Amino acid sequence: MSLISCNNTIKEENTAAQIVSNDLVELTEAQAKNAAIQLAKAEEKSIPAILKVNGIIDVPPQNMVSISVPLGGYLKSTNLLEGMHVRNGEIIATLEDQQYIQLQQDYLTAKSHLVAIEKEYERQSELNKSKAGSDKNLELAVSNYQSQKVTVKALAEKLKLININPNELSENNLSRSIQLPSPIDGYVKAIHVNIGKYVSPTEVLFELVNPEDIHLALTVFEKDIDKLAVGQKLTAYSNQQPSKKYTCEIILIGKDISKERTLTIHCHFEKYHGSLIPGMYMNAAIEVENSKALVLPSEAIVRFEGKEYVFCEQRNLQFQMTEVMSGTSTNGFTQIKFADSAEVNSRNVVVKGAYTLLMKLKNKDEE
Repeated sequence: MSLISCNNTIKEENTAAQIVSNDLVELTEAQAKNAAIQLAKAEEKSIPAILKVNGIIDVPPQNMVSISVPLGGYLKSTNLLEGMHVRNGEIIATLEDQQYIQLQQDYLTAKSHLVAIEKEYERQSELNKSKAGSDKNLELAVSNYQSQKVTVKALAEKLKLININPNELSENNLSRSIQLPSPIDGYVKAIHVNIGKYVSPTEVLFELVNPEDIHLALTVFEKDIDKLAVGQKLTAYSNQQPSKKYTCEIILIGKDISKERTLTIHCHFEKYHGSLIPGMYMNAAIEVENSKALVLPSEAIVRFEGKEYVFCEQRNLQFQMTEVMSGTSTNGFTQIKFADSAEVNSRNVVVKGAYTLLMKLKNKDEE
């Protein structure tokens, strides 16, 4: 009799908690109580839609500076390292070459000749006024004088190109080297030369970046453009530090749509951070216009094999696993969409204990 009683108990438990089909599970009252099953219906709420996009940190051309030497030369010294901060006017390199000496010599010689030519011009002018000199001599003196002034001016401008002040130059301070100052406050992005190397006038020695105007270039699909506007705020974050958020503002929406039906929007960081480096990949979340949506508590949604499901009540203590598509999540609620909303929206949905049902259903399947 004891053996029969025990068998009957096992049989009752097995029939009380059964898997009706691959997506339908039935619980006993005791099992439902132990799993703390709670039911609720999906409801409509006003939920802000979040548009998720990505892009890179970019620098406008006016904030990217390439340093070169107009006349070329040998790099004598520099203490720059990539990532180093530099100040406007700070000497970042010294170069030397014999052509610098030659240019200074040509300028001083031309300047000295200008004095003599100017005096000859003045003398011919006085002679011509008194009819003691010919017009031809005066014209020649004027031509020589004007030509020499142009030569001196041109040589002075060449000296300025290599950062030598022609007004301070004399035979006592000729130099074979020149110094390159930084034209901006910023940091060193790249170094393309080493000490002792000869650089041509077209070769870039260093690349500097002014970080004050770096911006975020985001790629947005054509269908989402009408949701965006200049002045709209967004939050950006990197894959390395997703918890660290940066507030940005849309400053420009591009007009050129690519073959992939996307275009670029440009955003300004409200505050610059040293960790923001041009070329860095970034994600962004843009809160767009609020809309009514069908929502459930986020814990009602379970994930299995790359898909999302909820458990809908078929009848008392019997629940069917139903696939859904999720959307925006906020304040503990997630936007959902059923394949057959007309049929399912009226049913009760398991909002607590959903993962317990999933474990029971799938563990039974494996058996």
